[in-house]
Amino acid sequence: MKILVTGGAGFIGSHVVDLYIDKGYKVWVVDDLSTGKRENLNPECTFFQMDIRSEMLRDIIKEIRPDIINHHAAQISVPDSVKDPIGDADINIKGLLNILEQAVRYKVKKIIFISSGGAIYGEVDDIPVSEARPPKPLSPYAISKFVSEYYLSFYRHHYGLDYTVLRYSNIYGPRQIPKGEAGVVAIFINNLLNQRVSVLNHFPDDEEGMIRDYCFVEDVAEANLCALTMGSGQSYNIGSGIGTKTLHLYRVIYRTVKELIPDLSEELYEPKREGARPGDIPKNCLLIEKARTELGWLPKTSLENGIQKTIRWWIDRYNR
Repeated sequence: MKILVTGGAGFIGSHVVDLYIDKGYKVWVVDDLSTGKRENLNPECTFFQMDIRSEMLRDIIKEIRPDIINHHAAQISVPDSVKDPIGDADINIKGLLNILEQAVRYKVKKIIFISSGGAIYGEVDDIPVSEARPPKPLSPYAISKFVSEYYLSFYRHHYGLDYTVLRYSNIYGPRQIPKGEAGVVAIFINNLLNQRVSVLNHFPDDEEGMIRDYCFVEDVAEANLCALTMGSGQSYNIGSGIGTKTLHLYRVIYRTVKELIPDLSEELYEPKREGARPGDIPKNCLLIEKARTELGWLPKTSLENGIQKTIRWWIDRYNR
């Protein structure tokens, strides 16, 4: 099986590439390296540095004739999408349409599309939330992801192009960059390793922060493996199924760093509080029963174990 992974030099995409190659698949990567890094690239993949909106993507797909395109490349920041909705749509919608057009032209069998379970459902009263809940996106980023799911449905109905949508929760782990709200784990770790105070964003009624669903990246890669052969025409929540407040997350990270670096300042135990950012929602946690029953997927890594693995990666990186 031949697989093209967009965003395959990025944090999550590179882990997916590693697993695909480990399982014996032939993998190509398209990434513009705006946030991805060459050091993340698996040496056994074939790499093209390119924007997903480029007309040259046609030549690459024509040459490769992949069986499957795994589409991870995206603009991922909710606040950035609020500041620049046109830029967000240009990357996330126009980029997807470019891929879909070439996929139809060169008879790709399936698209695995990465959506956002952490954003498209909007504000919810009860968590965890299932795929049966109608999305109510509250940011341009969430809107672009939800609209993309409709485009996938159209291309399947009109051209027979199969797809599976994976709606990610907040993913963390090795290789995550400390940028934006999606990288809060990396931001906290990076700050602590550099003895800097972290900021905890929150709504006025809860200074312990927002509730989010944190899932370890290696578990997420496994979901992408399942989606190669299962989940035709379906959307799946991919998360831990456990809601965690930001303050609890920070304390888990602080304690783990403290175990590995005993001279970590006690003053850093308390983060600085600031208000919610544009596009933030109070709580989000995903019900993952559908992925369990239809994909045979469940996360295996606890928050504590995942944080420990991630911090050890960061420390090894600092000591290189």
